[in-house]
Amino acid sequence: MRRRSITPYLLLAGLLAIFAAFLIYPIWLTIYSGFESAEGGFTLYHVLDVFKDDATRRGLLNAFGIAIGTTALSLVIALPLAVLAARFDFPGKGAMSALILVPLILPPFVGAIGLHHLLGRSGAINALLIDLGFIDQGVDFVGQGGFFAIIFIEALHLYPILYLNATAALANLDPALEEAAENLGASPWRRFKDIVLPLIRPGLFAGATIVFIWSFTELGTPLMFNYQDVTPVQIFNGIKEMEASKQPYALTAVLLGCAILFYVLGKLVFGGKAYVMYSKASIQSKPKRLGGMLGLGALLSFIFVIGLAVLPHISVVFTSLSVEGSWYESVFPKGWTLRHYDQALSHPLSVDSIQNSLLYSFFAVILDIIIGLFIAYIVVRTKIRGRGLLDSLSMLPLAVPGLVMAFGYVAMTLRWPFAKGDPLEGVISVIGSDPNPALLLVIAYGVRRLPYVVRAAVAGLEQTSGELEEAALNLGASRVRAVRTIIVPLIMANLIAGGLLAFSFAMLEVSDSLILAQRESDYPITKAIYTLFERLGDGQYIASAMGVWAMVLLAITLIGASILMGKKMGAIFRV
Repeated sequence: MRRRSITPYLLLAGLLAIFAAFLIYPIWLTIYSGFESAEGGFTLYHVLDVFKDDATRRGLLNAFGIAIGTTALSLVIALPLAVLAARFDFPGKGAMSALILVPLILPPFVGAIGLHHLLGRSGAINALLIDLGFIDQGVDFVGQGGFFAIIFIEALHLYPILYLNATAALANLDPALEEAAENLGASPWRRFKDIVLPLIRPGLFAGATIVFIWSFTELGTPLMFNYQDVTPVQIFNGIKEMEASKQPYALTAVLLGCAILFYVLGKLVFGGKAYVMYSKASIQSKPKRLGGMLGLGALLSFIFVIGLAVLPHISVVFTSLSVEGSWYESVFPKGWTLRHYDQALSHPLSVDSIQNSLLYSFFAVILDIIIGLFIAYIVVRTKIRGRGLLDSLSMLPLAVPGLVMAFGYVAMTLRWPFAKGDPLEGVISVIGSDPNPALLLVIAYGVRRLPYVVRAAVAGLEQTSGELEEAALNLGASRVRAVRTIIVPLIMANLIAGGLLAFSFAMLEVSDSLILAQRESDYPITKAIYTLFERLGDGQYIASAMGVWAMVLLAITLIGASILMGKKMGAIFRV
């Protein structure tokens, strides 16, 4: 009998240590510092001051309002489409089921640029309505400094998360329950309200939780609208005060605490009364065929939502192609040029940012592939204790706000062993006259995008038999050699797909980029886009062109990943 190897246990310990150092510790440090007194003891003063201050209290209320609005609008969009996709067949359904996920990979940070030109008082929508005679003068569609515009674009970005979870939940329902209710005379609405909705509630809640937390802690979109009265932006503005003040720590701790509290309350209200399906339905209900006008209506519903979601990004393309000042009080730009695309690849700020993002993302993906492979192996191929904890920790970055993680990394650089006078002084630093955030950005990108690689690797291992590996071990091969020569080649397509996803999303990472890169020479692409957009003159046009280049890169990598992953692609984005 082959002796039990100690390698998996050592590997598990090492992986848990990595998560402890670069995931748990930054979060704990942020919370701890928010309650730390000047003498090093415990105090509630800083946290209570957050609620006493009018500005920070208003920021929390606005963040909560944005999260509620985004989640509600996402649900209104996603649930009807999920029901159509799960219960009916109609012309073009296959294409629509794929295209409906496109908004998820279109960064709202970039789309916000286009929304300015669409919804502003002098924007395209107002110009169209004036030309048609519906209004006499421009209307402020953005409203309240961008509050409603933020909700609008965030919902159009995040609704696919709810859609994926709703369709998965609907697919697992036993059709016998609805058939029994139908035989008893229950109307379609009654069957949906009393049977379907309670059964899919856990799936809806899981998706809604992610949408709520992401929109509650979103930094990039409010910044693009210069919406200052919201907690994430207030935290961003307080980064440089971290050495002298505890308020940024307290504000971040309150933000995280509120997110957890809202999750718990939501679980009690929406999840507590949910019915449980103890087993997956053995018989799937056959979708009903919709033809004629009903089928056309279903198809147009998908087209309308997809078109609405991509419209801000189409506007970004128009902005990048327009001559400076030519898109004002008109439906379309009055002058066109390709000059901005050349400038986006030649401007000193953009050139350096592209090089930086490529380097940060490349090394982050290398780390993700190595660590993700080890995690997937432990989770799928072993039965050792602690693998469930490892699996949960690997998915945790999807739920932890990127803003909180980025802030925690900054806090980490101000403590031992990286602080001034400590052994690793200057190895990683964000604040100061000579910052060095490169390694920290690689780590941050890697941690944030690790779940994509882990899920891709897990999917690959679940599809491959472990017999070849066992045979190699029985013949005397080491476990490391078995993994390298057998497992890696078998799941290479999945690893590449996960790596492509991690790379593309790392290239467009917002929170980490905006917070950790404080010096122009260190700027990644997203920080450069934001900086250029804030500049007068041709800044917004160059920023738009950079956004288009970024979206093209994202599209290419996602197409490649989808070819490699096939139908498993959607599961990567499901929570």
